[in-house]
Amino acid sequence: MKVEIKLIEGLEESYAVIYTELIDEEIQNIVSIIGNSTGVVTAFNNERIIVLKESDIYVIRVEDKKTVIYCKDKQYISKKRLCELEKTLKSSSMKISKTTLINLKYIEGIEAAFGGMMLLIMKNGVKDYVSRRYLPDLKKYLGI
Repeated sequence: MKVEIKLIEGLEESYAVIYTELIDEEIQNIVSIIGNSTGVVTAFNNERIIVLKESDIYVIRVEDKKTVIYCKDKQYISKKRLCELEKTLKSSSMKISKTTLINLKYIEGIEAAFGGMMLLIMKNGVKDYVSRRYLPDLKKYLGI
């Protein structure tokens, strides 16, 4: 594999471009390494690898044994487990159930639900229940 690095003065954020004929395991590993070192998350949209910043992610949920990342208006599949993504997004995220991680910046509202649970509504329209186990931390964050 050939590697080329260009220094550009005044560039606000570093980025990487990978030219390849196909996405094989080597490319996936490189993207994973780059993603972890720069505070971004990689996900898949069909055969295409998408690089997401923390600010792009609204909700991450495990559905049918797949990790689904919800952005403003699109969804992506991640090969990483929820616990791995939680470590990567530690500063801006909070777990609200065993299967759901949210970006705290995109909370729109919260409603009372059955059995002491709360229904969380995100700014992109995604709704999910906050389990009783994680509710005290969310209430503390919201100041209620």
